Amino acid sequence: MPANSEFYTKAVAVTKSDSTVLDCIGFYVGGAGNVAIIAKGDTAAVTLTAIIPGTVYNIACNKIMSTNTTATGLVALY
Repeated sequence: MPANSEFYTKAVAVTKSDSTVLDCIGFYVGGAGNVAIIAKGDTAAVTLTAIIPGTVYNIACNKIMSTNTTATGLVALY
């Protein structure tokens, strides 16, 4: 859940990219796999492995990377 018990107000399908800045406050994963992200405030990518499909991850991130991301059905939440 976003900060201050607010709800997400926008959802956008993600096209995985190593250059596109999303600046989202969370993301949904529809299909199993790994998700490589650059979290807000970081400059290096980290890969989240064994992602659980059908789950919302409340991780603010600048990018959802194409490199090393194998999960599908990604949706950025704002």
